[in-house]
Amino acid sequence: MSAAKRDDKKGLSRRERQIMDVVYRRGRATAAEVLEDLPDPPSYSAVRAMLRVLEEKGELRHEQDGPRYVFLPTVPREQARRSALRNLVRTFFDGSTEQAVAALLDPADGKLSDAELARLARLINRARKEGR
Repeated sequence: MSAAKRDDKKGLSRRERQIMDVVYRRGRATAAEVLEDLPDPPSYSAVRAMLRVLEEKGELRHEQDGPRYVFLPTVPREQARRSALRNLVRTFFDGSTEQAVAALLDPADGKLSDAELARLARLINRARKEGR
């Protein structure tokens, strides 16, 4: 798989990320539910195989529900977001939070609302007070 298709140090492909998004959004999901929610879905057996791979990578676990497996994330979504974001900042911004935020605030990418800017200002002030 190409480096562009790799998401993080665990090497999640674009499709694996899509599957994780479905499971996080639903909270728990069967292979059929994942298949139903995927854009341009592959075959049912391909989804089952990718779910098994995600289990092997430690991203998912399953519970038996009658004859079906129900898949759940092993890490809370917020923790996964923070980890992915740290990795993205390290990879594309040389570890610089400032450069990452500056890229997000680029006016060419769209305007933030006053409420969004106020929330960001509060977060920055809280980080200052906490010595981060």
